[in-house]
Amino acid sequence: MLNVIYEDNHIIVVEKPFNMPTQEDESKDRDLLTEVKDYVKVKYDKPGDVYIGLVHRLDRVAGGLMVFARTSKAASRLSEQIRNREFHKEYVTVVEGQIKSEKSQLVDYLKKDKDTNTVQVVNKNVKDAKEAILKYEMIESKDNLTLISVDLLTGRPHQIRVQFSSRKNPIWGDGKYGSSYKSRKGIALWSRKIEFMHPTKKTKMTFMLEPPLVEPWDKFKVNRKMD
Repeated sequence: MLNVIYEDNHIIVVEKPFNMPTQEDESKDRDLLTEVKDYVKVKYDKPGDVYIGLVHRLDRVAGGLMVFARTSKAASRLSEQIRNREFHKEYVTVVEGQIKSEKSQLVDYLKKDKDTNTVQVVNKNVKDAKEAILKYEMIESKDNLTLISVDLLTGRPHQIRVQFSSRKNPIWGDGKYGSSYKSRKGIALWSRKIEFMHPTKKTKMTFMLEPPLVEPWDKFKVNRKMD
C-alpha cells in the first residue's frame, strides 16, 4: 500500500519501498511511478491517463522519500531546482568497516557502463566522465559497520554506492559493489530528508522519514536520529 507523506494539487511526497523500481524497467515489476498514478486516479476519480512528473530517482535497491509533480509546471520548476542544486537530499547509509575521516567531502569522476548497469570511478579526463560530489558525517560505528549521513550535492547514478565502495567501504547488502552481506530486502541506503521550494507557493518544504528498524538499521536504533 502506498505510503503518502504529503500531497496537494501540485506535488505528492511518498515513501519508496526497497526493491521497487522508481519507474518501469525491463523486469516489468510493479513500479512506484505507476503506484502514484493509480493512487491519484482512484482517489480523485480522474478519467483517462493521470499526469505524474518524475523529477528525481532512487535506485531500485534503495528506499525512502521521493517527491513527484502533479502538474507539468511543478515538474519543470522542481527539475530546475535540482539542476541548480537548490533541491536538498540527505541520505543515511550503513557501510562496512571503519571510515578514515568522521566528516569529509568526497569528489570523484564517475562513468556508467550501460551494458552492465554499473558505475566506476575514473580519471576526470576519461570521455563521458561526470563529476560526483557528496558530503558525509559519521553518526556511529558498531560491529565493523558505520552509520553515516550523506548530503548529496550531485545526483549521479549509483553515486553514493560507488564513492564509498571505491574507498573499501561498500554499503551493507550491496553485492554489486562489493558488500560481503547478502540481502533480498534491498541495501542499507535510505533517502531520509528532502528539502525544496514549493513549485507554486514558493515556501520551503521539508520532509523527513527514518529508515525501518530492520537489519542493519536496528543495530543503531538508540542513536540513529540526527540533528
